Amino acid sequence: MQPLAIAQLLFLLTLANGTPVVARWLLRDRWAWPLDGGVKFVDGRPLLGATKTVRGIALALGITAAAAPLVGVSTAIGLQLAGAAMLGDLLSSFVKRRLGLPPSSRAIGLDQIPEALLPALVCQQALALDAADIVAATAIFFIGEVVLSRLLYRWRIRERPY
Repeated sequence: MQPLAIAQLLFLLTLANGTPVVARWLLRDRWAWPLDGGVKFVDGRPLLGATKTVRGIALALGITAAAAPLVGVSTAIGLQLAGAAMLGDLLSSFVKRRLGLPPSSRAIGLDQIPEALLPALVCQQALALDAADIVAATAIFFIGEVVLSRLLYRWRIRERPY
């Protein structure tokens, strides 16, 4: 086990996934252009939904990349990690729309696992993570995200508890 690498990964994952939430709270609808442009998929449902914004993706990428050196990780790895986290989030949203779930709806597991697992796999070599590290980080992120989400809801930063 690589406790330092797991801690680095978890810090950056939390930053990447939390930045769009905090941005929405701070900026409200300012610069919140839907990433999918309102396009519908062949099933007639939104491709991703209005809560997946250009602003959220851009800020998650920029802030995570900028913060990566603070925990001993290169800016490039921070950018890759944030990109993979956002890709996992978009994949989750795409699947939730196909299941008929509205934007910002809760889907335990689907909301957490892709957002942690994809970045861990992308950064596996750079952070010297083994399979046990990836499983541990994904599990810790899963639990932490559920707990933190409820706190953010109580503090009125998040609109719904997860």
